[in-house]
Amino acid sequence: MRTLDDLLAEGVAGRRVLVRSDLNVPLADPATPAGLRTITDDNRVRASVPTISELADAGAKVVVCAHLGRPKGQVNPQFSLAPVAASLSAALGRPVVLASDTIGPGAQETVAALKDGEVALLENVRFEAGETKNDPAVSDGFAALADLYVDDAFGAVHRAHSSTAGVAERLPHAAGRLVLAELGVLRRLTDNPDRPYVVVLGGSKVSDKLGVIRSLLPKVDKLLIGGGMCFTFLAAQGHGVGGSLLEEDQIDTCRELLAESGDRIVLPVDVVVAADVTADAVTSVVGADAIPGGMKGLDVGPKTVALFADVLSNARTVFWNGPMGVFEVAPFAAGTLGVARAIAAVDGTTVVGGGDSAAAVKLLGLDPTSFTHISTGGGASLEFLEGRELPGITALEA
Repeated sequence: MRTLDDLLAEGVAGRRVLVRSDLNVPLADPATPAGLRTITDDNRVRASVPTISELADAGAKVVVCAHLGRPKGQVNPQFSLAPVAASLSAALGRPVVLASDTIGPGAQETVAALKDGEVALLENVRFEAGETKNDPAVSDGFAALADLYVDDAFGAVHRAHSSTAGVAERLPHAAGRLVLAELGVLRRLTDNPDRPYVVVLGGSKVSDKLGVIRSLLPKVDKLLIGGGMCFTFLAAQGHGVGGSLLEEDQIDTCRELLAESGDRIVLPVDVVVAADVTADAVTSVVGADAIPGGMKGLDVGPKTVALFADVLSNARTVFWNGPMGVFEVAPFAAGTLGVARAIAAVDGTTVVGGGDSAAAVKLLGLDPTSFTHISTGGGASLEFLEGRELPGITALEA
């Protein structure tokens, strides 16, 4: 795989370099009077800066492309990259010109006007209906705007889209700083992790994590399971789960996993229950085997936090993906906070697998530097650990 260093060594001055960045930032509602939404977390913007800055400093005409949200192939001002352009400009310390479209006349005119060392941002790539289908016409449109292509959007490398896989097939290409950093960390987890190696998984559904569970179980020393997905495992043990989230079609699968690797799987021993998810909910803590029929399990309990923390205290490598409960609502945040603090205290490599886990670190006020690495790509990191092909990476290796 060619890297940014290879391109810089060959010289990029005066050349148009298309950089696929991950600028899919969370936005607040409602929009401002000007029709723009406010960025609530600029971590991905800041993570994109090194690659863009190095290219611009070397005299390249940098053309950045990215997606935001799911506009479903329609031009939608709610998903305009205008607030991102302003944020990126501030982070770079240089002007960023926003094109009026993605690959059309506006983009072409904006790129043609760029001088060496200047930066432009194309409008949301998902305004193009063919982007997510890897439409050859859209890929051609991106390729026409540049001489070289750099993929620095780790959060999108698991998608075979025009701005990732398609354009890489049409231009000389290389991996950016962020993609290389993410791959380097994840390979430390898969190749030869320091042991004990503990994985903490949460989130809503077992079905979403089944592939990574099957892949990781033979490799880890312990797999700690919380979040909504734990209730299907508890049901597989024969426990009633009340009104908690339950995937009945996955109970047999969970039973098989427990039979095969039960010595490695650690489940909650108590949970926080309530009638519903509200900020003023009346909660109680019950045993994981004693959830009342009319109640929902919405967080792991204090005994579970202590149990998980005890396992983590001996770990040398930890990967965490998924919250332990509905952390966005105060009565159900303590489990995620407690487990996250235990992970942060580990004397070894600690990797936060993006997505809701990264959001939890910010929302709960944790110090991000307490972790070795916070990934910008939750889905991509899970698929990498699962051993699946990442189309964006495969294209870079060609």
